[in-house]
Amino acid sequence: MEGNPEARAELTRLLGAPHLPAVSIGGRVAHGWNPPAYAKLLGIEYEAPRKLPPDELGRRLDRILAHAGRLVERIPDDRMDWKPPQRDRSLRDLAFHIFRLSLSFADGMDMGKFPEGWLGEKAPADLVVGPAVARYGALVRARLGGWFEGAGPGEFARVIDVYYGPQSGHDLLERTTWHAAQHLRQLHVMLDELGVGPLDPLPTVDFEGLPMPASLW
Repeated sequence: MEGNPEARAELTRLLGAPHLPAVSIGGRVAHGWNPPAYAKLLGIEYEAPRKLPPDELGRRLDRILAHAGRLVERIPDDRMDWKPPQRDRSLRDLAFHIFRLSLSFADGMDMGKFPEGWLGEKAPADLVVGPAVARYGALVRARLGGWFEGAGPGEFARVIDVYYGPQSGHDLLERTTWHAAQHLRQLHVMLDELGVGPLDPLPTVDFEGLPMPASLW
């Protein structure tokens, strides 16, 4: 579906869903990886798994971004605009997205809102090669490190106006962490398929306890 813009536009027209994946039942729509919303559509009870504490989520996010940076540095220049058949997104934009979505956590916490447009941003024109995107990622890690260092004990209980509904800072951090981890999995597989190697093994221990989708795409 993501590689078929016409089909995606038709689904958006019919369901009013802003992006994929999306589920519609009886004219009601839930989008994104959102198990509580899916349960509400089905009229069933849903008990969310216990979340990892914020400090652990922050450490895992940093390690995930560090691993992503090492991968991104290795993308050949002539492959930066390559797109896999599963998604209409270039390697360059995916690499940038991993860091931008993570920076969006700090931006959202500071501003009290998280617009969907942040996640749709593409890599700027000056981030052409892998090492340049990796340097941007290092700046994001530094920004997040400073944010976590200054965060007070009640910071993660604050409610943020996120585009898919109100979220606590803790919920938003968990979603940010698994979102980055999911794209790291995709990036690793894509580079492996392109024969870029040898690649460091994925830090799967950092995925444990995160509500990540079972499927890669």
